[in-house]
Amino acid sequence: MTLSNALLEEIGHSYQASLTLALTPSAIRDRALEAMARMLEESLDRILEANTLDLETSREMAVPDLVLEWLKLTPERLQNTIEIFQHLARSADPLQEVMGAANRVEQGQTYGRRMPVGVVALVYEAFPELGAIAAGLCMKTGNSLILRGGSESSHTNAAIAQALQLALDEVGLPPTVLLDLPSEQGAPIREIVRQDRYINLIIPYGRPSLVEQVVQQATAPVLRSAMGNCYLYWGCSGNLDIVRDLIIDSHASEPDPVNAIEKVLIDRTQSATAITSLWKALKEKGFELRGDTDLAATYGELKLAEPSEWSQPYLDKIVSFKMVESLDMAIAWMNQYSSGHANCLVTQSYSESQQFAFGINSASIFINTSPRFYRYPSRGNDVFLGMSNQKGFRRGLINLEALTTVKYIIQGNR
Repeated sequence: MTLSNALLEEIGHSYQASLTLALTPSAIRDRALEAMARMLEESLDRILEANTLDLETSREMAVPDLVLEWLKLTPERLQNTIEIFQHLARSADPLQEVMGAANRVEQGQTYGRRMPVGVVALVYEAFPELGAIAAGLCMKTGNSLILRGGSESSHTNAAIAQALQLALDEVGLPPTVLLDLPSEQGAPIREIVRQDRYINLIIPYGRPSLVEQVVQQATAPVLRSAMGNCYLYWGCSGNLDIVRDLIIDSHASEPDPVNAIEKVLIDRTQSATAITSLWKALKEKGFELRGDTDLAATYGELKLAEPSEWSQPYLDKIVSFKMVESLDMAIAWMNQYSSGHANCLVTQSYSESQQFAFGINSASIFINTSPRFYRYPSRGNDVFLGMSNQKGFRRGLINLEALTTVKYIIQGNR
């Protein structure tokens, strides 16, 4: 199935709108963000009604409980999205940033200036508010946005997009700055991600199967996201209470457990008493526990973790445990099997913390602190769409900076 001529034309218009938006003053883009926040607030009841319809339809279609949980909007989740728009409107313009450049010229100056990427496409499932947050980030960075959500959230996505479109109209920006392509209207993912003539960056967000589909089929650059399958190494000097608190807290992110600790590697010198105490505390909090072959055989309370599970996220309150002989073995195991976006260490040893920090191939390292993901942190000025585990373009947090590029300007004095 290919894109219709009408949809191709719309995508082309989105590209043209991105050229206009890139030259739009910061004050107008901030007015648009304020209008978007207000329109979302005024449309809150209509959006929640659309979400109820999506939930009812998805239950009838036997959509997995995990996706239903991601899909279910609450007034709190929408209010958080509104606050993100308000925060972005008050933030400094990232496109005003000027930086030095390594390429020097005689009798002149060289500098870099942050610029919009152009057209960003978000391919996502469930998470209706994620499209709105992406729209806010793209407006702040001067990018057009194409949304391709899943069929399970089509009504909610349409209601949110309609509210944001009204805001664009209010401030006089082209409507194709934000383009919603519902799956029901003949917008197959495979064809969208191959429109590299118009689309400059694609961000897939959802289960690993969706991310891999986009990565394999796209011809435009992809900023891949990741969630789950984060590891923790419980070192020989690691504190039991810290291990317990970090695991529990990492699963508290709502609605998506981006940095949830799902695998724990235990130094073999840890006492059996401490280990069973940890398992008891986790089971009391509703966790399902699994173990490697040795642990499952020794402790009947643990379900055997299959070999394939060590490299796959559960995206649920499940934690698997494995005994290892040393920190070197833990680092090697994580580098082979973790998702590579957030890994943790609990230790009282400075040398272990340094070895772990430099040895782990991961976008983020957490030592004696929770990796819990906050899309809109209480501290700091940034807003995050997600986490990227890729090594190349924009590894780590997906924020305003990740949606920009740099233009280098060489100006002579002649």
